[in-house]
Amino acid sequence: MFASMVGFFLSFLLISVVLILIMVGVVSSVNKDKDVKVSNNSVLLVKLNTPITERTSKNPFENFNYSALTANENIGLNDLLANIKKAKKDEHIKGILLDVSSVAMGIAMLEEVRNALIDFKDSKKFIYAYSEEYTQGSYYISSIADQIFLNPQGGMDFKGLSVQMMFFKGALDKLGIEPQIIRHGRYKSFVEPYIMDKMSDDNRKQIRSFIGSIWNTLLDNISKSRHLETQALQQIADSISIQKPEDALRLKMVDKLVYRDELLTAVAKQLGLAANATINFVNITKYTKAFVKDEDKKWNADKIAIVYAVGEIHSGKGKENQIGSEITCEALRKARTDDKVKAVVLRVNSPGGSALASDVIWREVLLTKMVKPVVVSMGDVAASGGYYISCAADTIVAEPNTITGSIGVFGILFNAKKLLNDKLGITFDTVNTGKHADIGSTARPMTNSERIVIQRSVEKVYDTFISRVSEGRHISKADVDSIGQGRVWSGSDALKVHLVDVLGGIDKAIEIAARMGKVSKYHIISLPEQKEPWWYELLDNASDDAENAMLKHQLGDSYKYYQQLQSILKQNGIEARMEYDLEIY
Repeated sequence: MFASMVGFFLSFLLISVVLILIMVGVVSSVNKDKDVKVSNNSVLLVKLNTPITERTSKNPFENFNYSALTANENIGLNDLLANIKKAKKDEHIKGILLDVSSVAMGIAMLEEVRNALIDFKDSKKFIYAYSEEYTQGSYYISSIADQIFLNPQGGMDFKGLSVQMMFFKGALDKLGIEPQIIRHGRYKSFVEPYIMDKMSDDNRKQIRSFIGSIWNTLLDNISKSRHLETQALQQIADSISIQKPEDALRLKMVDKLVYRDELLTAVAKQLGLAANATINFVNITKYTKAFVKDEDKKWNADKIAIVYAVGEIHSGKGKENQIGSEITCEALRKARTDDKVKAVVLRVNSPGGSALASDVIWREVLLTKMVKPVVVSMGDVAASGGYYISCAADTIVAEPNTITGSIGVFGILFNAKKLLNDKLGITFDTVNTGKHADIGSTARPMTNSERIVIQRSVEKVYDTFISRVSEGRHISKADVDSIGQGRVWSGSDALKVHLVDVLGGIDKAIEIAARMGKVSKYHIISLPEQKEPWWYELLDNASDDAENAMLKHQLGDSYKYYQQLQSILKQNGIEARMEYDLEIY
């Protein structure tokens, strides 16, 4: 038996080593090109079908497909925007081809990339867009193109936006689990799925308001790019007029119906090449490694620090896709104490999380603001705790489609007594040294006195929250309370109620920070520093990555519900968190 155990262990170890070597080999082959040389008459190929994060990960296993043992190249928004800007000045790049059957990014990120492409067009270089099937997101980003091509057998989705919520009350009732809710904010509807079977009137009102604002932004911008009336676009959506490719062409949503070979012929013609000539395409991910001579860009010791705060907010160090209060505060302190850093841009893309961790980060933002300018750049979501850590900044910049606000707090405890006692036959007996020593136990309901204690804590955190906003935004607490109450706002509407100062993306935030820091020549540093070397990441996260990859493969689109459940189970204490994970179709 002992020999069998040793054999099993050695076999497992050998297989693991071989697997790691295969993974390293695959990743090395993907990343073997150190420098990319761009030939004359080239076209930048922009594909956005892999998840776009805030910044390009240095972990080559970030998008590793463990089931297929293949490595997918990834690019972050930082390099994506930089590459488009670089291509604008690159004399070897004659145009851009958007190959966008799908886009794996949030709606505010889409806005930033779209605006970068509009800026690229100032170079008088062409932009073509092609897809076999346009989603609303891929069409929105493609609408700025000089020519929009659609496969003759393809399709286009253009029907408006929808927010869908899942409610668990019925399931919890059947299981015998009672959600015990303590909250402040009439719009703070994070808890609604656990105590209701449909949206409250207040929640429906706020959702209708902010998705209406986002939809109007999309219509207005498509209208300008395609020279179509917004009323006509709304009619197309309401009547689902695009049911076949010919409809999209007739309604002037696209310019031509072509197969891919015909697309390549059109690109070749634009480049002045023969119809069957080979086109030099440069992939946007590889273009990061291309050197482009830029006479205007000279090295300068002055710096602007971008501090990334991405993901849910937790106390401690956090993980790769979380905002850990320790790591984020350390990054802010590093930027604050570096005399060469003249201003700080805090890039926030977060639905919130721990109220305590949010306050800890808020304090570091405030201390940094006392020393040098701090500008917040909001991504797809900067709500609840995400807004908490933003409100102390000198200036807040958001996209029109950013989801923000949600100034409110809540606590939730689950009473599983019926499930445990009646359905599973599990009972508990407890000995306490204090009357409320077991407060928060899932084996019994809260008492009225315990509910009062927790409610007071929630009220205190809410009062602190609106006080922070009041001080940072220079508006009265009463006004903050009136626009707070957990209500969610689009960036456009948040501007009207003074929750943000300027509409724009991260480039706008950097521009403002440079002006406030009184620097014209500078270079960018990114904090927190990404972990290196890569093999540390591999050893640190390999088991988690493999498990998550397999779950994604098995669960498909339902994986997001697993993530939501994991997030709920990890909640601890009073939360300043966005009501729900939004899916805007």
